[in-house]
Amino acid sequence: MLAALGRSVYRRRLAVIVAWVVVALAGAVFGGSVYDRTRSIDPLPAGAPAAVAQDRLDALSPEGDRVVAVISGRDVNAIELINSVTRIAFEIRDMAGVAAVEDSYTSGMRQISRDGTSSLITVELDPGLSDDEALRVADRVREALLRIDAPDILVGGELLAEREFGEQAVRDAAVGESVALVCVAILLALVLGGLVAGLLPLAAAVGAITATLLALTGLARLLPVSEYAVNVVTLLGIGLAVDYSLLMIARFREERAADPRAPLAELTARTVATAGRAVLVSGLAVTAALVGLFAFGEPLLAAMAMGGALVVALATATGLTLVPALVATAHRRIPAAGGWPRPGRGPAQRDGAGALARLAAFAQRRPGPVALAAAAGLLALSVPLLSAEFRNSDVRALPAASEARQTYEKVQNDFADPPKQPLTVLAEADPAALTTLFDRVEQLPGVSDVFVRTGLPPGVGVADVVPAGPADGPEAQRLVDTLRGLDAPAPVLVAGPAAELVDGKRSVAERLPLALAIIVLATGVLLFALTRSVVVPVKAVLLNLLTLTATMGVLVAVFQWGWGAGLLGFEPWGALDLTTPLLLFVFAFGLSMDYEVFLLARIKEEWDRRRSADRAANDRAVLAGITATGPVVTTAALAIGIVFLGFVLGELVAVKEIGVGMAVAVLLDVTVVRGLLLPATMSLLGRWNWWRPGAAAAEPAAPEAVPVG
Repeated sequence: MLAALGRSVYRRRLAVIVAWVVVALAGAVFGGSVYDRTRSIDPLPAGAPAAVAQDRLDALSPEGDRVVAVISGRDVNAIELINSVTRIAFEIRDMAGVAAVEDSYTSGMRQISRDGTSSLITVELDPGLSDDEALRVADRVREALLRIDAPDILVGGELLAEREFGEQAVRDAAVGESVALVCVAILLALVLGGLVAGLLPLAAAVGAITATLLALTGLARLLPVSEYAVNVVTLLGIGLAVDYSLLMIARFREERAADPRAPLAELTARTVATAGRAVLVSGLAVTAALVGLFAFGEPLLAAMAMGGALVVALATATGLTLVPALVATAHRRIPAAGGWPRPGRGPAQRDGAGALARLAAFAQRRPGPVALAAAAGLLALSVPLLSAEFRNSDVRALPAASEARQTYEKVQNDFADPPKQPLTVLAEADPAALTTLFDRVEQLPGVSDVFVRTGLPPGVGVADVVPAGPADGPEAQRLVDTLRGLDAPAPVLVAGPAAELVDGKRSVAERLPLALAIIVLATGVLLFALTRSVVVPVKAVLLNLLTLTATMGVLVAVFQWGWGAGLLGFEPWGALDLTTPLLLFVFAFGLSMDYEVFLLARIKEEWDRRRSADRAANDRAVLAGITATGPVVTTAALAIGIVFLGFVLGELVAVKEIGVGMAVAVLLDVTVVRGLLLPATMSLLGRWNWWRPGAAAAEPAAPEAVPVG
């Protein structure tokens, strides 16, 4: 089937290229508008306890978004300042869409900084405003606040912070993609031996990304799409498209060198039939990993899974159609050898072998010690994961120069009793029982203050419980469980940042086994179909999991502990974003499986050519497969590493976490896992690598009729 696809693509190569060019142009013109359609997505599923509590609170006593301003730089008792703040405060109160204004001069709230040079103004917007209307009112409020007669004025709040996050995500994507694509173009031109050959993988990447943006623009009319998801999906699209292109180009060069007189149509068919199978299996494996995100049942992860599935499908489509068409059209501009070993060289002729083949040869000479040392090293890198702290990203994820972040930090650092998002407790019972309940709450350890709300219907009690320490810190999280577990006359509902975090962690923990089962089962089945072995898929999954735990350990050391924070240009906030391990697991697992498929497909092909009960035959097949495909994997890893490091140049800490995490995962996977652990363990297992039920390990099976790529 794939060979027929290759012949069809060859015959219609110009039509295929034109079709992708049209898609790319449409994506470039219309796909960019996806950023205008993105929105913040609630990370919790609708049925989460914190979400249920918040819905009930919104129905009883809805609250609008808040704009917070810090007025600094002069004595708070100066007459000119008092007059200016008073005038602006009354002006804001008269604005349509403003519900309330609290300041130190015209309302009962007196919020003055410790040094007496700053005061706080809080503006609550009408809760009935839509998101767009609230932003327009917030902008008018901000313009008015900036007219106050004071040297320094900072304006922030959650609503403005969310907008800054979206705008920064767009800027980070533009910078990261531009830098990464230029660097990758230079790398590929050098490795492939020519500018045209080097630009072919980038053409595929551009086609996949623009097509994905176009599709997301259409989907954004029907479903919520996060700007964060667009950034992360772009990373994955570039990586996969470059990987698939390199594999197809390498196989074409090999087929052409092995049979120089073969017609170009036949060379294209052989390339798609062999390397195309690896591309197809890899795309299915990465898609299976993305399906695992749906198992968590969270809207944000579901949106990312949707975008990821789109880009994987389109990257696979470019690998199977656009790349063969481009190669068939520009085949004369693709050098015969370039930087890769010439086809036909055996494992013994390793003077020109790549770094991966040299590592593999070393591992095969000392398989036991190498496997033990490599596994121990990865486990050592995993140790920091034992102290990992995961939280939902807040305004601190913005760059230090962000006005919203500066406002938040000034409020928290300069005011003796800074406002914080409390835990809101709701219960429905008779008034006496509610009074008793809130008295008990006030005495609980970890409670700083309790403010009981008034003006509610009879039998409904709501109290804002201010936790000691950070609003979503460990003490606040313990307090959530304590409040929910109180022996009360009615269920106690708890909302607030800490409650959302507790529910998010619990949801992940409960659904993680299902997600793992989906990913492991699907990838195991695909690898079994590729290798006809039970042992190889199991070993591949275990090695990938070891890579992921080591990567997460490095991320904890860097982003939670702050090792190298100055070099990477961020300020640690003592935790990792809760979505980071999930996204990293899916994307890193998918890309690791990508390289696994590339290598195993060729190793299986070599094994089918020389299989026997002799251990040396297994070792020769492994080394021959790595020698042939290792340079592709190495180049692909360098390219995708550059792409991910390009996103480290961005300012959003959450995106930096993904960029650094993916770069570390790729580095560990290609060197330690594929270069050392894979060949060492395959040498230790020998012919048992290819065992499956019903087939004796010692008996060589008949070679398969169709080689795999």
